[in-house]
Amino acid sequence: MISHFIRLEWKQFFRSLYWQKSIGFKIFLAFLALYFIVIFFSLGVAIYPILKKTYPTKDPFIMVNSFLFYWLLGDLMVRFFFQKLPVMSVKPLLTLNIKKSKVLNYVLGKSALSFFNFLPLFAFLPFGTILLIKGYDVTLIITWFLTLIILTITNNYLNFIVESLSEKTDLSFLPLAAFTATVFALNHFKIITFSSIISKSVLYIANTPVLIIIPFLLLITLYLYNYKILKDKLFLDSSLQTVVKEVKTSDLSWTNRFGNIAPFLQLDLKLIMRNKRSKSTLPILILGLLYGLFFYPNPGFKNMEWFYAFVGIFVTGAFLINFGQFIPAWDSGYYKLLMSQNFKYKDYLKSKFTLMTISVILMFVLSIPYVYFGWKILVVHFAAMTYNIGVNTHVIMFGGSFNRKKINLDQRAAFNYQGTGAVQWLIGIPLMLIPMGIFAFTKKFFGFEIAVLALTTLGLLGIVFHQRLMKAITNKYIASKYIMINAFGQEN
Repeated sequence: MISHFIRLEWKQFFRSLYWQKSIGFKIFLAFLALYFIVIFFSLGVAIYPILKKTYPTKDPFIMVNSFLFYWLLGDLMVRFFFQKLPVMSVKPLLTLNIKKSKVLNYVLGKSALSFFNFLPLFAFLPFGTILLIKGYDVTLIITWFLTLIILTITNNYLNFIVESLSEKTDLSFLPLAAFTATVFALNHFKIITFSSIISKSVLYIANTPVLIIIPFLLLITLYLYNYKILKDKLFLDSSLQTVVKEVKTSDLSWTNRFGNIAPFLQLDLKLIMRNKRSKSTLPILILGLLYGLFFYPNPGFKNMEWFYAFVGIFVTGAFLINFGQFIPAWDSGYYKLLMSQNFKYKDYLKSKFTLMTISVILMFVLSIPYVYFGWKILVVHFAAMTYNIGVNTHVIMFGGSFNRKKINLDQRAAFNYQGTGAVQWLIGIPLMLIPMGIFAFTKKFFGFEIAVLALTTLGLLGIVFHQRLMKAITNKYIASKYIMINAFGQEN
């Protein structure tokens, strides 16, 4: 039966209409996988001589074990964002005389063959081989290596449990981020030294091979728990059940002062607050506001004033960038209905522009406390705000006319690339790199004040010519109207 499942997936892989469209992306992923394999293998070969040279009095084997805590924590977070349970289309099989246990064991067993489980081996295997060459006990190293394999697969199944629990929340990555940050802080401030506990435990198991049964039992427990979770969901009518939700209302009457664009503003605000995918733009506001704290307190950045423009653009334009790059794909689910209504397209686009402009001004006001790190930072943030309003809003609105991918608003927001196309990757160049390049070039040849003036002037020119720019952008959207209707009517 397992071989039959494998044949079905093989046929599905090559017979899918999506195969030819995504073959270039698969080649890219193959090169990316090869790149990480080379990196991990190089690390495994080089780590022993590097540690021996840097810390000649310490045992490299003991030092590597002291970093296992950070590896496990980082591995779990990477898996959460990038690894999904390889569930094939099993519902058609549920009408056949096939035991659920075979289907479930196949799905869970296949996950153990994930690339994420093999990648660490390219580092551990050469490192373990070097240890054997250096005269370490064979039984010790083999037991240590097997323990790490078990811990890697344990992380694999732990990730799926975390995912199943996080599906109940809209911003599913925040609980995991809070958990990892808490564990990291407890270890960092030596309240609970997880790194020491894990290191000593692994070393104790390596020195006492019979104790390898402990991590193995933990692995079996997580496997069985995953089995139970999937078994409870594996029903034909599980997707047909009606989900009853309490409707949350909010007073948006304040938007009426904006006139004809008020209905569109209300629609956008409701969309942001009520859907999983769009809610991801809200925590980005907080992360964007705190972005400067990664750089400004660092003395090394005091002499890098050219970088202030990049930080300022991101801080004041966090919402603009994350919300604006998917205009009008946010409305793709009902875009056909929307375009059948009697309204002016310029009002529809003006509402998007107004919402992004308000966010830029608000983010600048909230970033004023950065003046604590120097008046130059506040001045650059003001110039960045002006540039975002006058230039970047129009750039991102124009880029939206090329969006052709539908967005499913009910999908989890964390690292969800559904609806992402070439436009979203290329739009970052004019949004972030060009203003930083203008600022850096002008500052180098004309000074800081002229650099600030250059960004501000470009922003003011964009504001002055706003009507003309929006007219050209509106015409581009109207010309692409039916192309987008057709594109949004298709699943990616």
